[in-house]
Amino acid sequence: MSDDIKGIVKEKYARAALRVTAVGGSSCCGSSQSECDPITSGIYAESETATLPAEARAASLGCGNPTALAELKPGETVLDLGSGGGIDVLLSARRVGPTGKAYGLDMTDEMLALARENQRKAGVANVEFLKGEIERIPLPTNSVDVVISNCVINLSADKDRVLAEAFRVLKPGGRLAVSDVVVRGEVPAEIRRSVELWIGCVAGALEEREYRDKLAAAGFEGIGLEPTRVYRVDEARDFLAGAGLDVDAIAPLVADKFMSAFVRARKPA
Repeated sequence: MSDDIKGIVKEKYARAALRVTAVGGSSCCGSSQSECDPITSGIYAESETATLPAEARAASLGCGNPTALAELKPGETVLDLGSGGGIDVLLSARRVGPTGKAYGLDMTDEMLALARENQRKAGVANVEFLKGEIERIPLPTNSVDVVISNCVINLSADKDRVLAEAFRVLKPGGRLAVSDVVVRGEVPAEIRRSVELWIGCVAGALEEREYRDKLAAAGFEGIGLEPTRVYRVDEARDFLAGAGLDVDAIAPLVADKFMSAFVRARKPA
């Protein structure tokens, strides 16, 4: 299952990057913007993204704005797990300034090409995009101050490995500051079984307590989880129906259970 999920994620995100590059259109977790509005809409303020290339904005696949909540400081080194078209890397680079650095890590060649072109257009020097998987981060131990991610950890079939790797590369006292989709309570089995929803940022989501437990098991402390948006079934009606689910039947079972959340934790000093 793990390799199957990874392959489907890679293929779908490659198509998303090519769609943006070819037509300047929008990209999202699903195959059309209407499928993804419940997850990706209204994340960034216009003042944040106005100076970024249109392609960076169009390729945004996230469910939150970790760069705005991570309290990045000048001179820090930041790593974005699953950086996609590079929007959060470019925003992070601006926040840490010329004395800091922002890395973006992605496994998809097409997304890396798009991100590097967006970097060129934005004229940002303190950025480096790396090819690799978030389960095997190609950076040394104790090398970054902050790890961010935007609706990507939920796509991994080995979240324990992802969190262990994030812990490894953080410096002592370093911070994890990620946006992710999180679930409160039990979720119907048909949603968990839907690969299409998994790729759409929903079915791979951890339950809130499980997320906290996995962070603690990886060694993190100061764990906090702050809901930033609760998804309503009516908002996602087309998205869910497109995955072959009877929306009216599952609505009472999933009401107020899916949310975007800002997850923060700290590596002990």
